[in-house]
Formats: sequence, structure tokens, C-alpha cells
Amino acid sequence: MKLNITLFGALPFRRISKTAKRLRRTHLKKDAPTITTCSNCGAVLAPHRACTKCGFYKGKETIKVSKEENK
Repeated sequence: MKLNITLFGALPFRRISKTAKRLRRTHLKKDAPTITTCSNCGAVLAPHRACTKCGFYKGKETIKVSKEENK
């Protein structure tokens, strides 16, 4: 009786231990996103982005925001 070797080609040679698996996955953790506050109005926003509430970036108005959009 001859075994068909192609059936066992994709299986791992040895079982990966729990410790080895966990050591490999130590870098796969999620981080909280970085947030900053607007220096003009105090709104929460992503760093290096113009504020969507007031339109200011680094103390200068870069975007014209109408007062109706703020509400």
C-alpha cells in the first residue's frame, strides 16, 4: 500500500507551542490613535491637520468655515 504524499504537503512538521506563538504575536497589539487639541478653539483633532471646527492650523486661518457648519 502506497501513501499519497500530496495530501500531507501543507501541514506543519511540528506543532507550534503556546509560548512560541505568543512571543511571535507580541508586536500585533493595537495602539490608541494620537489626538491633539486645537490651539484656537480646543476641539479634538488628529495632529498636523487643520481644525474642522474653526479652520485654523498653526495659529493661521487656512480654511474658511461658515458659522452654519459649526452648529
